[in-house]
Amino acid sequence: MTAHMTRRCGNDVEESRLRNDIYNSTFGFEKIFVVSLPSRTDRRDAITLSAALSGIEVEFIDGLQGQDVPDKAIPSGPGQNRMGDSSIGSWRGHMNAIQEIVKRNLTSALILEDDVDWDVRIKDQLRNFAVSSRALTQPLLRESDYSYADVTYPHPSEGGSDIDRLSLDILFTEIPPTQPPRTSPYGDNWALLWLGQCGLTFPHEDGKTIPKGRVVQLNDETVAEKRHLTTWTKPDLLKEQYPDHTRVVHHAQEPLCSLGYAVTQKTARQLLYEVGLKTFDRGFDLLLAQFCEGGGSRGYHDCLSLQPALFHNHLPVGPRKAESDISDHGDGYAETAKTPNVRLSVRMNAGALLEDRPLTDQFPDASV
Repeated sequence: MTAHMTRRCGNDVEESRLRNDIYNSTFGFEKIFVVSLPSRTDRRDAITLSAALSGIEVEFIDGLQGQDVPDKAIPSGPGQNRMGDSSIGSWRGHMNAIQEIVKRNLTSALILEDDVDWDVRIKDQLRNFAVSSRALTQPLLRESDYSYADVTYPHPSEGGSDIDRLSLDILFTEIPPTQPPRTSPYGDNWALLWLGQCGLTFPHEDGKTIPKGRVVQLNDETVAEKRHLTTWTKPDLLKEQYPDHTRVVHHAQEPLCSLGYAVTQKTARQLLYEVGLKTFDRGFDLLLAQFCEGGGSRGYHDCLSLQPALFHNHLPVGPRKAESDISDHGDGYAETAKTPNVRLSVRMNAGALLEDRPLTDQFPDASV
């Protein structure tokens, strides 16, 4: 099976509705926002072109430098030192996007950072992700007791800790029919879809709050061979437990980097309260992870992600110090551009797409 040979989602009417939603100009969300410093016109040009080549519409949310955020605007605990300016700027830029979702009363929105890249087949990938997220959170179609394909959802502790890990794998080709969602093509029960990250792990087997089911898509041609895949998370359980060309959708555990994530209106309001108004004592992505997993004064929320992710940082040709507005990438010079884990990169293939030339695969399979 390939990314284009997808499993049908219920009947023809439901499949048509799913495709109409996911393949629209906002991936089935009400808006796509891009958090971006106004001064980074290079990034705005690049992502505007990528969006146009992908048939989507994006709207910029102005980021800001951390030094421009006064101490009195930052929630802090007793005796807490001010966080670094890069962390403050990142936090406030994302909160501005979340604030906009609440202010406009949007049903849902996807928030991207301005240096992200994706595969030219992103709509196919998101269609498959939607089928998978439904499998993990929507009730089964013909069950009157609201049972789920994932036996640990929505209360993992009731599923028992002695369940064999392999029994929690749901093959993408064998997903049982679920009740059609009413509010979103991705399902009715999700709070946050973490679609772009630098790494995460599968839900811990002994965890009591995060459901443990996984939807496993084998032979996904949009996933590179394992030797090409990179992650910040060690050990890399995706490589250890699954064959080449496998993508796995699951509830998020310990995600890193907030490259791309979608939220509902309800979630945006909760984030304004939990992350905007409560103590700011760590990076935005870590606060977002704590919002998902629960901890401290924060409760658990349904957050879904996948490995490999769909959105990744693009690293262009040029001075390495231009690669990030958050961390120091040094004074060297990048001779070649790259995007980790993305095979048919939109940014790397912009010229080919504009001129209708063959596309270049960053990570071709080894010759047989």
